[in-house]
Order: sequence, then C-alpha cells, then structure tokens
Amino acid sequence: MSTVAEPSTPNPVRTTAHLPFHTAVRTVFLLEMKQRLRGKAWYWMLGIWFVVIGFIFVLATGVIGTTDNQGGILFDLVVGFVLFFGLLVAPGLSANAVNGDRAGGTLAILQVTLLTPGQLLAGKWLASWVGSLAFLLLSSPFIFWALALGGVDAREALVSLLMLAVELAVVCAIGVGVSAVAYRPLFSIVSTYMLVALLAIGTLIVYGLSTQLVMEERTMTTSYYTYPDSSVDDMGVPDANAELDCVTQTNLSMVPRTEYITWILAANPFVVVADAVPYNLEDYPDPEVPPGALTNGPYYTPGVMETISQGVRASQAGPDDNQTCEESAQLMQPLPQGTPIWPLGLVIQVLLAGALLLLGRRKLTMPAKRLAQGTRIA
Repeated sequence: MSTVAEPSTPNPVRTTAHLPFHTAVRTVFLLEMKQRLRGKAWYWMLGIWFVVIGFIFVLATGVIGTTDNQGGILFDLVVGFVLFFGLLVAPGLSANAVNGDRAGGTLAILQVTLLTPGQLLAGKWLASWVGSLAFLLLSSPFIFWALALGGVDAREALVSLLMLAVELAVVCAIGVGVSAVAYRPLFSIVSTYMLVALLAIGTLIVYGLSTQLVMEERTMTTSYYTYPDSSVDDMGVPDANAELDCVTQTNLSMVPRTEYITWILAANPFVVVADAVPYNLEDYPDPEVPPGALTNGPYYTPGVMETISQGVRASQAGPDDNQTCEESAQLMQPLPQGTPIWPLGLVIQVLLAGALLLLGRRKLTMPAKRLAQGTRIA
C-alpha cells in the first residue's frame, strides 16, 4: 500500500551573500535618481522654487534698499526661506520613497535581490537628500548676490549652508523612515509633514504655553534715558541738544523664568541653524557709545536668523531684572553665547530619524511574518 507524502512547508532560503555596502547604496541611488530625472514634475518644482526665491529676494532688496547691513539681512532672509521651503519640499521627495515602490509593485523585486534593508533605505535616503540639495544649489545665485553686498563673513556663510544641508538630510531621513514604516503613501506623506510641523511649529507652541508654568514674582528695575521737563517747550517738543536724564523705575511683577524651558526650542530646525552660526558680534553698536550719539544712527540691523539666535540666547539668559540706562539706549546688543543649544536639538532630530529608520528596516526584513491587509506584494 502506497502512502502519499505530506507536502512539507518550505523553509525560506537564507543567504549570507550581500553586495558591498557602497556598491549597493550607489545602485539604489542611481536607480532613484534616474526615475526622478525622467519625470517632468521634478523640473517644474525646480522652476517654481527658483521663481519664488527670486521674487522674494528682489522684493526684499527693494524694501530694504540701502539699509545698513543690507547684505547680512538678505543673506539671512535667503537662508531662512530656503530652510522654510526645504522643510516643505524634503518630505515630498522622501515620504513615499519606500511605500511608493510597494504601491507600484516594484519593492518586492528589490527585496529579493542581494540588497539588505539597510542598504535599500540608505540608497533611497541619499537620493532624497541629493534631490533636496538641488533646490539649495538652485538658490546659490541669490546667496552669492547677498554675499557680494558684504556684511557676511566666509565662516558665517559656510556654517549656514552646512547646517541647511544637515537639516535637509535629517528631514529626508525622517521621511524615508516613515515611508518604510507606513504602508500607504498618502499616510506617510501626511505623517512626515506632521512630524516636521511638530519640530518647527509645535516646539514654539509648547514653549509659549510652558511660560505660564515658570512664572515667578520678581522685583524688576528698569532704567532709561529721557529729556528733562525743562527742555520741553510749550508744544511738547524736547530740545535735541539737552542733556538726558537717567530715570529708574522699580516694580514688582510676574515674569517667566525662560532659562528653565529654553531646551524645548532645541529641536526646532530654525533654532538649530540660527544657533550654530557664529555671527560677527563686532558689527553691533559699541555699548560705551553715549546714548545721544545713537539718535541719528546708523544702526546695526540683524537679519531673520540672527534675530532668532539672539532671541534664543535671551531666553537662555532669563529675565533681566536690572536694566541700566546704557542697556536701554542700545537698539540691539549682542548677548554672549553660553552653552550652545543646537547640538542638543540636532541630537534629538537624529535620534528621531534613526528610530524611524530602524523601525523601517524591521518592516523591510524578509521574509515578512505579517503584512497589513490589502498590502501589495508585486
């Protein structure tokens, strides 16, 4: 009597043969870039980016005119807008890098090759990052234009551009990680934008609400210069040549101890870039200059990113409960940089991106134990 053998459950074939890391990453990178360059949407995005940045730059040039520190203001403005628009473009370039292939039925083809999940993610991240750097490169004419106007030294410009590239790399890593974790491209794109918004806007909201938790009653002493009553005529116009008096006021008020909550702003991309730039503090007015000499200027006007940097430093220093007349006479005084906050913020961002990439790597490991309902294999 013959017996029919039970069909055995096939065991997955495992192999230890893998491509060299750089070779595999380069292969995935070239494949991704060829797909991007074939589409017309890529060139439309670059064109729109160039027009928008150019319009903002020309408009700002007309508004600012011959303002002191024109080059520094324009350079800071370009850096700020490139970062802002980069945070909008980078998720679109990376948030469907993996699940877009899954939806198109091409991911399984890559998974059955000698590529490892880590190599696949690294290649797609590199392609997304290089794609975002193309937008930064397209902004270079306006960046060099601002540099030609003066007011920005080489070290400040180099660090600004380097930190822009780093922030774009982090956002692309977050997008690729989310695209590997999520199964639907639309969900991953929305989730990536929400994470970027959490870093850029959510930190500001949490910081603002947290100021109510660190309120403290303190005696505030404020001094300022004013014209004496004897120098004011019947029309209320003071004599410009009169000697100013220093008036001091003291009151008891509730002020936020911001030095306790500034760390909340650390992960904000704008704070990371602004705080890392070594601004030239010699451009600020001399605090020893008599207050009357500041009446007619010219004044040093900081740019957008420099203002953010000074704001963070002021928050780190906490409330000034003893403002002198000399301090109040200056329109802007540089605050000393204590412990930089940008390394903490960059570490937080990298840890977030790394955690998402590790989760995505586990999702791409083959054979998969379980797939979501409706997931396309090939």
